[in-house]
Amino acid sequence: MGTLGSLLLPIGLVLVGCLIGLLLGRRRYKPPAGDRSVVTVAELLSRLVDSARNGIVVLNQFGDVVLHNERAVDLGVVRAKVPDARARAAAQQALTENRVIEVDLSQPTNRGRAPRAVAAEVRPLGDGFISVDAVDESEAVRLETTRRDFVANVSHELKTPVGALALLAEAMLDAADEPEQVRRFSGKILHEATRLGTLVTELIALSRLQGAERLPELTTLEVDDLVQEALSRCRLAAESAGIEVNTDANDGLTVDGDRMLLVTALSNLIDNAVSYSPAGSPVSVSRRSTAGYIEISVTDRGIGIEQEFHQRVFERFFRIDQARSRATGGTGLGLAIVKHVAVNHGGSVRLWSSPGTGSTFTLRVPVKAVPIPVSADAIHSAGGVSAEVGSAEIGSPRVSAAQHEGVQ
Repeated sequence: MGTLGSLLLPIGLVLVGCLIGLLLGRRRYKPPAGDRSVVTVAELLSRLVDSARNGIVVLNQFGDVVLHNERAVDLGVVRAKVPDARARAAAQQALTENRVIEVDLSQPTNRGRAPRAVAAEVRPLGDGFISVDAVDESEAVRLETTRRDFVANVSHELKTPVGALALLAEAMLDAADEPEQVRRFSGKILHEATRLGTLVTELIALSRLQGAERLPELTTLEVDDLVQEALSRCRLAAESAGIEVNTDANDGLTVDGDRMLLVTALSNLIDNAVSYSPAGSPVSVSRRSTAGYIEISVTDRGIGIEQEFHQRVFERFFRIDQARSRATGGTGLGLAIVKHVAVNHGGSVRLWSSPGTGSTFTLRVPVKAVPIPVSADAIHSAGGVSAEVGSAEIGSPRVSAAQHEGVQ
């Protein structure tokens, strides 16, 4: 038995050595460059970091960059392999206090763009390493600013006619024994009440257009009928202003759309042209079919719009001439509604204007369209300046760049 044991011992040692060698060889094995059947954990982690939507940076205890992805460079957290000074300071604090530190890494304005809002969480990983997880919050900040401005604007716009109604009612009570004054104040109260009702109606319409509510099923509509109905809505205002609205000949064009919304958009464009045109000047409405779109243009010979305001005129409550707009009873929502109607139909609205010459607003709607709900974010991101000098085009998020080039 002693002899057998002496023979088995070296054999066992050889077997154990072979087994250890095989295991070590497997751990050291790297697949050929073209062999993708085996993926290491390190490679997967590298892919995860590189594909992350956030900016990921790993620093050592000295504040040097050990690992980072391209998103971190895009957000400005790392430049030329050097971390942002604020991130490095937060990393040292996180390492010292052994806790998560939140830091603002917002970048300054670059080439006229809005400042980018960047927030980051800095956390210790142990063994002297610290991670910086940065996220772009620019859109969230923009939306919050838009909501805040909208609430402030609505409050202001509602306060004005409500305050005027209260003052006029008080004045009418004081002049109860003067029939002429009562009639005068009653007319002003009616004007302010009408303006208040219009404002509320347009706010409701704008809210529906901006929400996730789908448009009703689109129907085939006669463009000539849409134009005539819009003209009938604006006829009284045009006659009161001494402005003649001319149209081109009926051409039998048809378009898929929602009748009420398209008529509202067209009447808003005509009302806008009438309001900002001097008495006796003409306003014209024309229509045509091009590249699968119906274009309806409203042209005036009014005061015109400076290039810097071409995008802003489609913002809610934006007015170039505050006094003139209020005198005509404008709410500042008409062009915003036109923009949303166009986008909800898969179309756009285009503006050409020159100060002292006049303006042309063109509503473009696909001949065949599918109703889609469009959020405020999508509409905001869809805006852009067209290739045509002195013009701006808003909307058309579903139209490709190639299609735009074909129809501009």
